[in-house]
Amino acid sequence: MALIALIAVTAVWGVTFVQVKDAVEVYPLFAFLAVRYAIAAAVLGVGGVPRVRTLGRSGLAAGAVLGVLGALGIGLQTAGLERTTVSSTGFITGLYVVLTPLFGLALFRTRVGVEVWAGVALSVAGLGMLSGVHVGSTTGDALVLVSTSAQALQIVMVERFARRFDAVALTLVAMATSSAGFLVLALARGELPIPHGWTVWGALLVTGIFASALSVLIQVWAQRRISAARIALVFALETVFAGLFGYWLSGDRLGWLGWGGCGTILAGIALAEPAAADLLRRLVRRV
Repeated sequence: MALIALIAVTAVWGVTFVQVKDAVEVYPLFAFLAVRYAIAAAVLGVGGVPRVRTLGRSGLAAGAVLGVLGALGIGLQTAGLERTTVSSTGFITGLYVVLTPLFGLALFRTRVGVEVWAGVALSVAGLGMLSGVHVGSTTGDALVLVSTSAQALQIVMVERFARRFDAVALTLVAMATSSAGFLVLALARGELPIPHGWTVWGALLVTGIFASALSVLIQVWAQRRISAARIALVFALETVFAGLFGYWLSGDRLGWLGWGGCGTILAGIALAEPAAADLLRRLVRRV
């Protein structure tokens, strides 16, 4: 059940690439992110505000840490994307499948099995095939790498906090922290207009409710059952879904190399996660 929920999360992230791309063409990015996370916090706040009291100081700090890491991940990724190629951004972002188990080992001595490292190797190869691994600018690539490090560290920290604190309250604090950070940036740049039009509002509602509030909540819940290293491998499906929805909704074409990359990523996940392999076998039998 946790695995299926995580796959659904990556599918939501993949489809929102198209929506967000269209929305930020007509609405400032940091304002978009501030409103997006404000919507996420508001949705979680309906039932989560009373639970925040159960967190205590340590829980509030944990939620703030997750919020800062999440904001750094998205903010620096976007800043890097403005300075480097899309293919470089896609490949470097996907490297959190490597960085996550490395951070877990370095910070908390969390060891992973040989099958997970084999799955990581396959996923990295698949990401390279899918993204093309074109060299971009040094500055842009560096920003994306820092962004990827923040995302990997966020996955590791969720594993540390998920069993200790209420999932709804923890996610609420994280969303509120991310929103506050982007709000400061938007105000500093003088870019906080009122959103107009369905292109912007549709993207805000979908990303705020589903790609932020529910997705992070599901991640916190799932990481009580699945390790950070395996979570990172499943999250690599985001790149696959982005390619699929780009194909269906925006007319993007992957080519044989790109489709081969998608298949290699799936093989890596199936190798490292037995439940994923079982799910794929059942799907193939039905087809």
